[in-house]
Amino acid sequence: MTARLADIAAQAGVSEATVSRVLNGKPGVAAGTRESVLAALDVLGYERPVRLRQRSAGLVGLITPELDNPIFPALAQVIGQALTRQGYTPVLATQTPGGSTEDELTEMLVDRGVSGIIYVSGLHADTTADTTRYDQLRAQGVPHVLINGFSDKVQAPFVSPDDRAAMHLAVTHLTALGHTRIGLALGPKRFVPVLRKIEGFRAAMRERLDLTEAETDELIQHSLYSLEGGQAAAAALIARGCTAVVCASDMMALGAIRAARQEDLRVPQDVSVVGFDDSPLIAFTDPPLTTIRQPVQAMGQAAVRTLLEEIGGTPAPHSEFVFLPELVVRGSTASGPARR
Repeated sequence: MTARLADIAAQAGVSEATVSRVLNGKPGVAAGTRESVLAALDVLGYERPVRLRQRSAGLVGLITPELDNPIFPALAQVIGQALTRQGYTPVLATQTPGGSTEDELTEMLVDRGVSGIIYVSGLHADTTADTTRYDQLRAQGVPHVLINGFSDKVQAPFVSPDDRAAMHLAVTHLTALGHTRIGLALGPKRFVPVLRKIEGFRAAMRERLDLTEAETDELIQHSLYSLEGGQAAAAALIARGCTAVVCASDMMALGAIRAARQEDLRVPQDVSVVGFDDSPLIAFTDPPLTTIRQPVQAMGQAAVRTLLEEIGGTPAPHSEFVFLPELVVRGSTASGPARR
């Protein structure tokens, strides 16, 4: 205990006697000094005594899809940290194949008296899903914010990346490199982000290559949001003569690289690949992946800020906050046949 007191005192820049007074809740210590001691406890990894722990302002549920895609843990981390800084306790609820559904997780969170819920890529993004579940949640007085996938039927704030702009960035980059046969690999058509990416892809292909909608649609391949899905979609696009493939997720892009190599094609010399998300560690793949970076930090913080405004009785506009993505050029794209 003496060694521990000495460590904390050294970290906080105070005497051991002052640390002892703070830990035992004794009076006579300035507020700034008390905060320095508590901060030293946190930095050194010591648990605060129960009496000194900040009381939680409440629980906030975070419902995400499976965590295999690294973008979802990245979003969860940003949201969790932002909630903790505001005194709330995040409760992560993850959907898994064959496990709990979004409705079951919502019911569990509501039963536990959460102050609000943030949904990431949930049923709100599925154009075939029944949105009355969110009306019922609103009627129960549970504030909620939805990330990725807008629906004008749902009276709640939305936070999304600009999927159309993302496609414009990718196509502009690839056409500047001389590619004229550019494919798009993405998930099932019923999802809002997929539909928006298609709109952006069509517009960019018309603007940059003067292709009609019908000509562009021949270069679009739907599959699953997974490595295997990306591999299958890219294989089909490469068979149609595509020298570049834009993917709707980084996981799909890794599958596209595998598909190219199975055809004895080199990335990027023979086939260029662009991902979407800029997931953690994606810069260290072989080759490092050129991708569209989702503004995860800004989106996560905006979702928390909006939810806390709702919880505080100042409802945010029931509209969509759209964040611009960014093209990150790495080693998976190079000059196309036309340029070479």
